[in-house]
Amino acid sequence: MCGLAGFLRTASTPGREAHQGWLDNMGQAILHRGPDAGSTWLDDAVGLVHRRLSILDLSDAGTQPMVSNSGRYVIAYNGEIYNFQELRDDLISQGHSFRTRTDTEVLLALYEIHGPECLQLLNGMFALAIWDRTARKLFLARDRLGKKPLYFYEANGQFAFASELKALTPAPFVKTELRHDAIKDFFAYQYVPDPKTIYKNVHKLAPGHWLETDGTHTHQQQYWDVSFGSPSSASLDELQDGLYNLIDDAVRLRMVSDVPLGAFLSGGIDSSAVVGLMAGHTSTPVTTCAIGFDSKRFDEVHWAKKVAEQFKTDHHEFTVKDNVADSLASIARFFDEPFADPSFVPTYFVSQLARQKVTVALAGDGGDENFAGYSKYYTDHVENRLRGLFPAGIRHNLFPGLARMAGLINSGPTRKAKSLLGTLALDPDEAFFITNSFFRRDVWNDLVTGELKRETQGYDPADITRAHYKNAETDDHLSSILYTDIKTYLPGDILVKVDRMSMANSLETRAPLLDYRVVEYAAQIPSALKLHGKEKKYVLKKAFERMLPEDVLYRKKMGFSVPLAEWLRSELFEFADAVFRSDNGGLAQCFDMHKVSKLWQDHQRGLNQNTQELWSMLAFELWWRGYQK
Repeated sequence: MCGLAGFLRTASTPGREAHQGWLDNMGQAILHRGPDAGSTWLDDAVGLVHRRLSILDLSDAGTQPMVSNSGRYVIAYNGEIYNFQELRDDLISQGHSFRTRTDTEVLLALYEIHGPECLQLLNGMFALAIWDRTARKLFLARDRLGKKPLYFYEANGQFAFASELKALTPAPFVKTELRHDAIKDFFAYQYVPDPKTIYKNVHKLAPGHWLETDGTHTHQQQYWDVSFGSPSSASLDELQDGLYNLIDDAVRLRMVSDVPLGAFLSGGIDSSAVVGLMAGHTSTPVTTCAIGFDSKRFDEVHWAKKVAEQFKTDHHEFTVKDNVADSLASIARFFDEPFADPSFVPTYFVSQLARQKVTVALAGDGGDENFAGYSKYYTDHVENRLRGLFPAGIRHNLFPGLARMAGLINSGPTRKAKSLLGTLALDPDEAFFITNSFFRRDVWNDLVTGELKRETQGYDPADITRAHYKNAETDDHLSSILYTDIKTYLPGDILVKVDRMSMANSLETRAPLLDYRVVEYAAQIPSALKLHGKEKKYVLKKAFERMLPEDVLYRKKMGFSVPLAEWLRSELFEFADAVFRSDNGGLAQCFDMHKVSKLWQDHQRGLNQNTQELWSMLAFELWWRGYQK
């Protein structure tokens, strides 16, 4: 795993010495992504810098930027191509020779032969930059699901790119002007969705896309998408056998490493299945790491320990107790943008624990999005069935009024009635946005003020959800929302969290359940075999009944949750209290702080309905203090 950055040189920018300084500073900004080696390439048209975390071929021969055998192409690359050995053998049979044992050199050879079409041959996670010295064009690409990040800046004839936002800013021409609609997106989703960033003129290259530019003309193209349009007619037995074998092969491919390798283990089905399959592919104990909390409601380490004992792993645990407040600001800085998924805290600590033992860790990410594992999918499924019982006219015209009436009575049942009636009044895509939103519209409208309010008055973050929902090319509602999450929540939240928190600890993570073959296979499994009555991940659980005990497979899902309300009243109280009572800082630029303080006081009195909004505001202020002060 590595980090990369660079820029196109123009006649209007300073000379070689200044540009070399820019490259050095860009590389220093992402040193944590690649502490083992660093190098640069600078010619009359482009500058490239690479930081290396050595995984395969640990010799200096693997140092990047790397030049192709022909001398025409130069690459800086972050990721792993899991089928590179097979591709390498095929190229050798065609007469190609190689100087190294790296997947980087294989990538260069494939691009020289196939151009952008080489991406179709790759099974892996990657963000790459290839400079064509002859055509004087820069090629950028990102893997199918967006496991590896890639940002680019384009404005006023200047172009720069990097693995992380912080590596763009050493180039003086990169301006970081806040983007107001992205701020509104953040508070709705808890992250800034692709391809936006928190800054104008800075963009994320979307997953499954490539980009080519000569500095004057830029072209982007999508090279991969997942289709839910052709459900399989195979039997449950056939589907679960095929799924098991495919995931087993995905695990096998991800165990190739020249450095110590282990796994994250929560005790849930996804990570337990990965660990069990790993145990079948090695004669030595798998190193496993688990994180617990000093709160029984959120602690799962006993389940992880049960699985570890079953597969005789070398197991390690860490309990998050009193170090959250002290660590929060420094951990949050690794995101560069506002980011409010609170599970980034345990993800950081489990990555820190794992890095003490291994350099590569396999994880269970992707199981929920592929197989309908989140509770929200069942809730949404029930609501959508109820929605279908009423004509659209009644839902749109009558239910909003009934919801308002229910809201006049402040009790638990009437609050639930208000929420349900309000949701049923909406179309399915809009309702799923509400399910996915962590900052209620009524709270936003009450708090937002000033320039942010004026600039975003006519903008609705739900447009992002609606667009992906409609692009799913299926009439099946569950498939449409799974597709939407694969395009939004997965790359924008889950994969950002795992990448930044693991890279903060110079740890590479690999996700077998996000092998594109598994994703494509899962998309063809009928929805009723994913969400089967109340049973989530039904087909995945059936597939792994041969390996995992029933109490692991069918226990209630907890997820990588944190005791957020408790933290805000205890460990984070002092910091949060100062933030919410202050008239200075980022929040004061966005919201009426008197009203924010009122929400905070309500929370201290035991009213938890604003917990997510308060946490989102705290996360925004953390980012502001790190990057805007």
